[in-house]
Amino acid sequence: MDAAEKKCRLFGLSVDNLTMAEAVVEIEKLILARRPALVLTPNAQHISLLRSKADFRAAYAAADLILADSAPLLWSSRLLGCPLRERVAGSDIPDAFSGVAARGSYRLFFLGAAPGVAERAADILAKKNPGLRVAGVYAPPWGFEGRREMNDEIVRKIRAAQPDVLFVALGTPKGEIWAWKHKDTAGVPVTICCGAALDFISGNKKRAPRWLQKLGFEWFYRALHEPRRLWKRYLVGNTHFVILLAKELLK
Repeated sequence: MDAAEKKCRLFGLSVDNLTMAEAVVEIEKLILARRPALVLTPNAQHISLLRSKADFRAAYAAADLILADSAPLLWSSRLLGCPLRERVAGSDIPDAFSGVAARGSYRLFFLGAAPGVAERAADILAKKNPGLRVAGVYAPPWGFEGRREMNDEIVRKIRAAQPDVLFVALGTPKGEIWAWKHKDTAGVPVTICCGAALDFISGNKKRAPRWLQKLGFEWFYRALHEPRRLWKRYLVGNTHFVILLAKELLK
């Protein structure tokens, strides 16, 4: 399969049609290229937000690797005639890549989640992957994204740590927009938005059972466990996604 065949045009995005194993290989290639690259993982909420947020669209336009994060995207790809082979969830990438990072001595930086969460996640990954090099962790204070001095300080911390991969767990769309705006000044070879990965790895939040993930209902499990924060997002976002899918089919 050549490079063109490894992409699917879906909802205006050029999605890389890769398995997790292949995605890990591509991420390592981006590290070795030594230029700031951005990896994003769209789901149904992202597809909806792309229609309303210009900064979010700009982040996706600048992405070097776009990996399908959700079962609805996989289902849609089949209906739209370009079936994606596998879900590559952002929240699974840190765990999947840590073994390669340990073997290659790549330095990782974890940005986001609540105080202490990234540290616990990093410790768990390091115990699981002996030799893993954690360059740094940082949990920004609430509202940091609107304060230039705070953003400049975060970039200084990252640059001083000299990571090969920066994992950003700041939520959507904040994380994707922040990663896009600062990837060049931070100078990290690869920046990856990884959703709730740090919460899941650390045990701060419980993840849906694997069988429920495979059925495509991880979103429902998360909504049940965080109804106040997530029900509106999934109800409105998923409904809008279905409408967008219908429009794509009519084309």
